[in-house]
Amino acid sequence: MRRFADLFQRLDRSTGTLEKRAALVRYFRDAPPRDAAWALWLLAGNKIGGPRAKLAGSRELRAWIAETSDTPEWLVDASYDQVGDLAETLALLLDDPADASEDIPLATWIEDILLPVANAPEGDRRAVVERAWRTLPFGERFLFNKLLTGSLRVGVSRGLVQQALAELSGVEIALIAQRMLGAWAPSADFLAGLLSPEPQPGDMASPYPFFLASPLEQLAEALGPLEDWLVEWKWDGIRLQLIRRSGDLALWSRGEERLDGRFPEIEAAAALLPRHAVIDGELLAWDAGDAPLPFTALQTRIQRLKPGARTLAQAPARVLAYDLLELDGTDLRDRPLTDRRAALAALLATLDDRRIALSPEIMADDWTHAAALREMARERGVEGLMLKRRSSPYQHGRRRGDWWKWKVDPMTIDAVLIYAQSGHGRRSTLHTDYTFGLWDGDALVPVAKAYSGLSDAEILQVDQWVRKHTRERFGPVRSVEPELVFELAFEAVNLSRRHKSGVAVRFPRILRWRTDKPASEADRLETLKALALPSAGG
Repeated sequence: MRRFADLFQRLDRSTGTLEKRAALVRYFRDAPPRDAAWALWLLAGNKIGGPRAKLAGSRELRAWIAETSDTPEWLVDASYDQVGDLAETLALLLDDPADASEDIPLATWIEDILLPVANAPEGDRRAVVERAWRTLPFGERFLFNKLLTGSLRVGVSRGLVQQALAELSGVEIALIAQRMLGAWAPSADFLAGLLSPEPQPGDMASPYPFFLASPLEQLAEALGPLEDWLVEWKWDGIRLQLIRRSGDLALWSRGEERLDGRFPEIEAAAALLPRHAVIDGELLAWDAGDAPLPFTALQTRIQRLKPGARTLAQAPARVLAYDLLELDGTDLRDRPLTDRRAALAALLATLDDRRIALSPEIMADDWTHAAALREMARERGVEGLMLKRRSSPYQHGRRRGDWWKWKVDPMTIDAVLIYAQSGHGRRSTLHTDYTFGLWDGDALVPVAKAYSGLSDAEILQVDQWVRKHTRERFGPVRSVEPELVFELAFEAVNLSRRHKSGVAVRFPRILRWRTDKPASEADRLETLKALALPSAGG
């Protein structure tokens, strides 16, 4: 535990990427394999025991620390509000032990002490937690509390951890990333396989790390001749890799989740592929009129492990394929996009099933013509255009230069601030999470929540205003006088029976504070509804 606590503090205090990577390399080189495996699990963003393993809730921890430290509960809450991090607050409210405690390994703490009491009665869980609080010095106590609250948030990305492991082992970072996709357990055996230069049994069942496009923030003409670029629609679905290797068939989402069984029509079509392949594409809900359905239609299927006939009929699925990563066991990722796409087109031409189809190339005369086509995107139910350099290899992660997403300009509305809530971390003392409403008759109806888009100076101004114009308090939420107007941007809006307003907006964010506009002139709900598309399943 002590070694990992030292690493945590080094990572937390360092601002340099090279310094953080060096600290990671040293830790994984020197730590016992079981400890290193759990450290990797935690640094990758996972929680101990998964989402269903209860170690201690926030309310329990605050109540326990109040009694253990002889601190009034109101003072614990006030301290938490000031510090902004529950794990740090809990650590600060106790003195260090008089004598140095035994250095119990990280894996022992997790496997032999914490996991056995997960979901146990409160008394059993509390006894373990209080024992740690009384015996661990501050640095280890702080880390222990982080394990309880479920998130390290130490400013280290998964990619940086993978870079350190690649440097340590000599294994290519792309293979490290591939082996970490999907479900895995933190064990010494997994870590050994992860860092092994030899082929591993799981390699054949895993997807490749996805290549991600960057937002186009310059004039398209600056990219050079249009003939150097493949232009496609930017589909609004779920990024997916379809894998057919030997006897295995799998669907992997970009979120590292296997979707097997949820889209049986796609699996049936994939089984008809004449050759083994790994295909990258977009999973969409598709209507009988040969057009994409809104993303909300696809959402009705994501959590259904075994969809019934009605669900399959309401939101039939299709994969629009745009890249071929592997064919008959040969890795194609280093080949130019033009070669991969030609091989993909040839493969799909033999498939008599339109549920897996080639994403069409958009033909444009020049960049001006491409821009005009982009403006038609929303009418087609897509988000804009994708621009891919024809000579590009299939890379790992978000590498700028070869793949760009040229999205259509967002929709906007002017909405009224009606609720505000405190943020988290360094913004825990400020009201940074906002709920906005539109006029429906004489009433304001909530339509969106947003917490990004304002400058630090504007956040301070809004926070001061919220404190002076609070109407009511509901726990951490304040209702405020309906006076401030903000312009909100969003990608799409759909009719929805699940929302009080009757609509659901996608990716809302603040564009600007409309200090020039009174609340009475904010937009009306019918204006937003007029922009909406119906969604299958409501």
